Amino acid sequence: MVTGCANMDRLNGPARLMIVSDLDHTMVDHHDPENLSILQFNALWEANFRLDSLLVFSTGRSPTLYKQLRREKPMLTPDITIMSVGTEITYGESMVPDDGWEEFLNQKWDRNIVIEETAKFPQLQFQSGTEQRPHKVSFYVEKEHVQEIMKSLSERLEKRGLDIKIIYSGGMDLDVLPQEAGKGQALAYLLKKFKSEARPPVNTLVCGDSGNDAELFSVPDVYGVMVSNAQEELLHWYSQNAKHNPKVIHATEKCAAGIIQAIGHFGLGPGASPRDVTDYSQSKSGTLTPAHEIVKFYTLYEKWRRGEVGNAESHLQDLKRTCQPNGVAVHPWGFEQPLHECINALGSCYGDKQGKKFCVWVDKVSSSQIGSDIWLVKFDKWEMVDEERRCCLTTVLLQLQPESFDGFIWVHLHQTWLDGFRNGQHTGWFF
Repeated sequence: MVTGCANMDRLNGPARLMIVSDLDHTMVDHHDPENLSILQFNALWEANFRLDSLLVFSTGRSPTLYKQLRREKPMLTPDITIMSVGTEITYGESMVPDDGWEEFLNQKWDRNIVIEETAKFPQLQFQSGTEQRPHKVSFYVEKEHVQEIMKSLSERLEKRGLDIKIIYSGGMDLDVLPQEAGKGQALAYLLKKFKSEARPPVNTLVCGDSGNDAELFSVPDVYGVMVSNAQEELLHWYSQNAKHNPKVIHATEKCAAGIIQAIGHFGLGPGASPRDVTDYSQSKSGTLTPAHEIVKFYTLYEKWRRGEVGNAESHLQDLKRTCQPNGVAVHPWGFEQPLHECINALGSCYGDKQGKKFCVWVDKVSSSQIGSDIWLVKFDKWEMVDEERRCCLTTVLLQLQPESFDGFIWVHLHQTWLDGFRNGQHTGWFF
């Protein structure tokens, strides 16, 4: 059995915050081609939470469709992934499965019997093969048939000795699962596991938009946010079960922006993203951490390339002041260049991505203090131009400016291609 939390050993103690979020139409806004809200969340998480908190994605998608979504959208790497409507739990970037959870779900479950009984309902249409999982059988069904089918099918399966649950969500999706499965039960299982290791999260925030997220809000002692674009079945559940619960809110913002709103509303952290900064000359106050420095720089870098930064020459001079005069950058293709030369070259790239779908985000930011005033920071730096994605494993040495406490100086920058990107298109890759 996988210990599960062994993958979380990067935390010395309980997580300050654990966010458990649905993906489609909650974390991910499929109607926003610029991906603005998820990029806002990414910046907030990496700058303020990655070091001491846990990010959990809880999705109805199978592993296949989950990985497809990751290729399409600028998503962070979660610490834990709950998939297939709470029937699969995996840990870390390598997605190590929790075998204990799988064994637990085998009780009073027989997938063959479920297939046999559901075949008696012609209104049920199988979803794609990737969505049929060991502990989940999934269908499409028209709304007018749902209540009748759920009642009759439950009775049939109970008579066959199975203990199951049926979840209807999205106005068309019907999933048959073991009774002990589901997003809420998977979360409860994780919380119990953390508690057994004497490190339960200090706070947990659950986030959703549809019927299969309802169970998340029923887990004791969690905060909850239904994003403003929540679907009818979840709003109905809310009115019947949680309308007077002060720990559950219906956000006025949609998708990931609603999650950020909830973080601020419940006092779990900053209620605004570093990407919301418009005047970088005034952004030195507040949190001073290596992670925040990295996020702030790459947010400025993106806006620079998009031509959205005013007073360009002043920003170039500010950037030079934050780089050690003899600092060196090692580009992904192996070319070494003084940091000040990189800044000068950046000047010629101003606005070169204007009018294009261009975004930059950082993932898995980690930092360690290796000297009295020196920090080693590692992260994945991503760029997306239209549908093309590029990623570099990036290492930065930062030195704190102790006299004025004015921030960090970049001492050394090194980047290595990830994802096998070797097409030689290096233009513009200065950071």
